[in-house]
Amino acid sequence: MDELRRAAGRAADLMADHFGHIREEPVWRPVPAEDRLWLTAQRLPETGRALDELVEDVRSRVMRHPMGNGHPRFFGWVNSPPSPAGVLVEPLAAALNPSCAGGEHAGPLLERTVVRWLADLVGYPHPPGGGLLTSGASMATIVCLAAARQRAALQDGWDAREEGLSGRPPLVLYVSAEGHSCLRKAAELLGLGSRQVRTVPVDAAYRMDVGTLRSMIAEDVAAGLRPFCVAASAGTVNTGAVDPLDEIADVAAENRLWFHIDGAYGAFGVLAAGAAPCYAGMDRADSLALDPHKWLGVPVGCGCALLRDPASARAAFSLVPAYLHDENADELGWFSEYGPEQTRPFRALKAWATMSHLGRQGVGRLVNHTAGLARTLAAMVDDSGDFELLAPVTTSITAFRYRPAPEITGDRLDALNRAVPAAVQRRGGAFITGTRLGTDDALRACFLHPATTEDDLAVLLAEIRAAAREIGW
Repeated sequence: MDELRRAAGRAADLMADHFGHIREEPVWRPVPAEDRLWLTAQRLPETGRALDELVEDVRSRVMRHPMGNGHPRFFGWVNSPPSPAGVLVEPLAAALNPSCAGGEHAGPLLERTVVRWLADLVGYPHPPGGGLLTSGASMATIVCLAAARQRAALQDGWDAREEGLSGRPPLVLYVSAEGHSCLRKAAELLGLGSRQVRTVPVDAAYRMDVGTLRSMIAEDVAAGLRPFCVAASAGTVNTGAVDPLDEIADVAAENRLWFHIDGAYGAFGVLAAGAAPCYAGMDRADSLALDPHKWLGVPVGCGCALLRDPASARAAFSLVPAYLHDENADELGWFSEYGPEQTRPFRALKAWATMSHLGRQGVGRLVNHTAGLARTLAAMVDDSGDFELLAPVTTSITAFRYRPAPEITGDRLDALNRAVPAAVQRRGGAFITGTRLGTDDALRACFLHPATTEDDLAVLLAEIRAAAREIGW
């Protein structure tokens, strides 16, 4: 135990030093050949190594090459910095190392509270047992769509689990053109087939076109297909757009469709001042996917599936062999009955610690601060003369492009904005990623870090200009 205590103290110091000096470091840097070789090609040692040696390897080989998302000028994808409270308790969850499939111990009991807190934060109705933590929103989406598939089958008088999908009218899923790729992946994994995933066009604000959705459903019904689910977005990854949720809920109700909302990144945006009207209808969803490891900063590996009717997920997944029967379980059973995972890690501890440390007010401040940064950057872009805003700001994402001269158009403008992100990343002063909006290559900045300032936004624009000059623009 002395060896563990000594090495753990050193690891704690490394963690604190990492947090304390992160702003002084480059946001990202390429991994040199020597470290890349060590990371990818080392051999398993024949004899065990001392804990102190392992901590030193982590210090010298691993922590020198972070993804960059802990830095206040990391604006790429939707990757938050880790909550210090979440980081603090992760080793304790590992020390307990329970399986949170169920049973009478702290892990699954605390998960009940965490799921209830998450539902309460975003204003989603939470019946007892109406949700579970997952590895992320991708797995949460699989849980929700599996529940939707099973409900549709049972409504039509058959059992998808028992019979499979063969010989039945194809089940059709409707997603926005801006919907996340995890929806298509889930449809493919669940045997629906990507051919049965309908892509609904978006309007000028990148929100699902509800009129077209209605028409597509009617066409599929006339063709003998079985529409079963529409998946809306409460904050897309490209622009942060929130679909017209109330209108989509009406369409779902009229057509017996399961109404799913992908709120992985954006659902917590409902807490921003004045944002609630954009989210009207979110509480009408049959299911809602969240990612506490995004906007809330819970360390990666914590998503959540919320369900209006928990029995739907239980019908899709429950399987209790004799060796897992628990005479002491309550009427809700085990978490493993509501999703595909049997052995489940103690995700609730880091989520509980993060939300407890922030409190409701702290979560609100974080959302308001980061959403405000997105609006501020949009204003800076509008005032700049050499940048263009490409989409309205709804959450904490700003989509824009660099245009240093008005005569740069078409393919040349696209080529410039495709090249800029990698050039900015290599410089190390900021980190931004690109995307495509309609026919335009674009830049997008996502704000999730509580320590990001307006000065950091000015650095970002300066880094884009400098990077463009470096690559010959």
